[in-house]
Amino acid sequence: MSEYTLGKLRIIDLTKLVDPATETRLCNLHRFYTGGHIPDYHTNLEINSHLGTHVECPYHHHDDWSDVSALPLTTFLGRAVYLNFTDLGPRAYITPEDLERVSAGRIRPGDIVILDSPYRIPPFTEKTNTEEDQRLLVNAATALWLRDKQVKCVGFGDGVSVESNNEDISAFHDILMVENIVFLEVLKNLELLKQDVFFMSYTPMYIKGLDSSPVRAYAIEGLAEFS
Repeated sequence: MSEYTLGKLRIIDLTKLVDPATETRLCNLHRFYTGGHIPDYHTNLEINSHLGTHVECPYHHHDDWSDVSALPLTTFLGRAVYLNFTDLGPRAYITPEDLERVSAGRIRPGDIVILDSPYRIPPFTEKTNTEEDQRLLVNAATALWLRDKQVKCVGFGDGVSVESNNEDISAFHDILMVENIVFLEVLKNLELLKQDVFFMSYTPMYIKGLDSSPVRAYAIEGLAEFS
């Protein structure tokens, strides 16, 4: 189930479900019985920091930049704007002109901006950069526009590639992450949204030295102050 209601609010789960049995990235769960005076079960986790839907922090790209624990909690929640680029051709770059047109003046400083398109495929798979991969692309020009709008997070649906080539993707990361702008890779169920402006949360594990963390990302529609 990916949609919920809570009073007048509508909640959409935007998280990729991780199944250890099929996951290609490191994901091992070791469940054990503790025994002792008050016996119960615990689970040791052996996971990659970029597992499933995850938030990437600046430490991901530079040793001197902020890790998960160095960023304020407000980095990981707030007003989100969903930008779905439905009029661009396959493998097109998302340009500043495209961003201006589709955002239509809705982006505010401190917003979360989610990029997507209809060219959706599962990311980080054997389909990446094949003829079947028609996802839109980002580069330094895309990043500069987002930086200048003072967003705090950039999220990605399955319709935008963050694995096209090192030159574009490294520049995209570096331009934004030096400003403490974080990334959300990758979001699911975006087609279930009924509003393109909403409240969003994606809180990471609070562990010092962590460059990235799996999150439970979700949207809440119906909060007037985040519309």
